[in-house]
Amino acid sequence: MAASLSKESGRRPGWDVFLVALLVFALLQVVGLAEQAALPHRLQDVLRHPILGSLLPQAGYAAMGEVGPRPGEPIGLLLNALTLGALIAYALFDLALTEPRRTRWKAWALAAIIATAVVLPTVKLILLREGSGPASYTHDGGVIQTEATIQYLLAGKNPYTEDYVDTPMAEWGFSEYRTALYHYPYLPWTFIFSAPFYLLGQAVGFYDQRIVYLLLFAAMLPAAAKLAEGAAFRLALVAVLALNPIMALDVIFGQNDVFVLAWIVFALAAWRTALQRRSAGQDGGRWLALSALCFGLACASKPTAWFLAPFYGLLLVQDNAHLRQAGWRGLWPALPMILKRAAPALGAFLLLLLPYVLWDAASLYDDVWRWSSGQGPTGYQIWGWGASNFVLGLGLVSNRFAPWPFWIVQTLAATPLLLWFMARQIGRNTLTLACWHYGLFLFVFFYTSRFLNENYLGYILAFLAIGALAFDAHSADAAGSPGNVGAPTS
Repeated sequence: MAASLSKESGRRPGWDVFLVALLVFALLQVVGLAEQAALPHRLQDVLRHPILGSLLPQAGYAAMGEVGPRPGEPIGLLLNALTLGALIAYALFDLALTEPRRTRWKAWALAAIIATAVVLPTVKLILLREGSGPASYTHDGGVIQTEATIQYLLAGKNPYTEDYVDTPMAEWGFSEYRTALYHYPYLPWTFIFSAPFYLLGQAVGFYDQRIVYLLLFAAMLPAAAKLAEGAAFRLALVAVLALNPIMALDVIFGQNDVFVLAWIVFALAAWRTALQRRSAGQDGGRWLALSALCFGLACASKPTAWFLAPFYGLLLVQDNAHLRQAGWRGLWPALPMILKRAAPALGAFLLLLLPYVLWDAASLYDDVWRWSSGQGPTGYQIWGWGASNFVLGLGLVSNRFAPWPFWIVQTLAATPLLLWFMARQIGRNTLTLACWHYGLFLFVFFYTSRFLNENYLGYILAFLAIGALAFDAHSADAAGSPGNVGAPTS
């Protein structure tokens, strides 16, 4: 025992502690700035809210006053204090405890951080929205418009044919940029999956689309932990997915990137389980089918998932020795196996999309693809942080709504990159490379597109994190032991 304690006393602090601290500090700052900029009446709305306004004694609200540090209202400040307290506990557990208690208590502390930094701030905005109106305290497409599509679905109307000028969407954002009032750019699984929750919410008299996002968020994190090997890597991966400031802000305000991210993580976790079962001499076929099904649902949620298809298809035939040995020449013979194993994905995608294709294919195409490419009188504007700013800044167009052939630049940049990444993955067909390639490929595609919205960066970062922290079977095999070889250990 003494020897064990002596060894622990000289142990280097876990690298994951630094990562979690970095994420927490950045997240609290970013969320505070966002609330300060976008929610000018948050203090008054908190004080008059029947639940939020009664959480503290009135003397406490009076003592905090009308001016305070970001986010500038008592409930947000107390949540920040709880988050930092849980972070201190995480760091102290890392130093003071031995395994397995160290990992167990750090996991509980991380759960508390996620709850106070992401989940409860989301609940706070849900409650404030309920008291202030449907166009407040939320995001337009991910919540307001998606709720309207659920209502159209239940009323037997086509969400891609209808417009949204008579919904709360018309009250959100800048009037000259409200082109989404005439288009729903997401795919059917977003509102079909959410419809039962909406009906349940109507039964109890309350619904917010972020409830669905929170449920998927909570289910995604333990699934993501299965992608990594080793306590520090699991904790770090969960922390990056949950606390990277852009993705967390997505969840809090209700952008829907977490919806498609969750289904992809479910697909990858089921794929990993199938791989483990095969390695143990068991049948992993059902898990592989479940993985493909979840990937198909992701593809039926948002087009961003489509760009993973080449890399995910290769993962489905990771056990194909001929493909590894023959390289590109082995890809064509492997296609029948890829299609067979991807059948649940293709089936789910077609089952969800075909009804709307048959119902009104032109409207579906117009909303999902034509609008985002800036075509038509209500096409999406040139926007975001990407290379499209050079098109604006150099005066190559007259205004943000003008057409410009971004597709040429995208094709020239993305096609050779896709071929290179596929060649790399064929030679070393691992989850880490698949996710890393997908993240970079999506980054380049959106960087050269008409728009690179900041929320896409949080989504891309999630896959770069999986690529950096997930279990790499090839590295482990080469070293003769399971684990993330060559990465820092705690």
